[in-house]
Amino acid sequence: MTATAHPRPDLPAVDTANAPRPRGHYSQARIAGDLIFTAGLVPIDPETRSLVGEGDVAEQTRQVFRNLQAILAAAGATLDDVVKITVFLADPDRDWEAYDAVFPEFFTPPYPARLTAGAHLRNILVEIEAVASRPTN
Repeated sequence: MTATAHPRPDLPAVDTANAPRPRGHYSQARIAGDLIFTAGLVPIDPETRSLVGEGDVAEQTRQVFRNLQAILAAAGATLDDVVKITVFLADPDRDWEAYDAVFPEFFTPPYPARLTAGAHLRNILVEIEAVASRPTN
């Protein structure tokens, strides 16, 4: 099989070694016009490929946000550019407060719009995807 050019070069993929590389057939993020859409990000250390904060939703949330920062930086954006976050928690009833308490460590008001839902996440406690608006410098 030979590689071919992507049919939509105006929709580039974001790829950085500073965040975990995809384990399947997806991109870390895609850029569409002024918007950046990330994949679901998990609490994996990009250097060791190991789970961070086993059993600790707050530390897992911090690692996911560090991964998000790296992907956004590769796309020319920061956490200040995030407009929407979708969060999946393995146990929302148990973990919501601890995960929510991490947000002010990474975001300032006005906070991004957010949806939080329960999901079966195997051995992790949190997965987060984001939509950001690229800055117009």
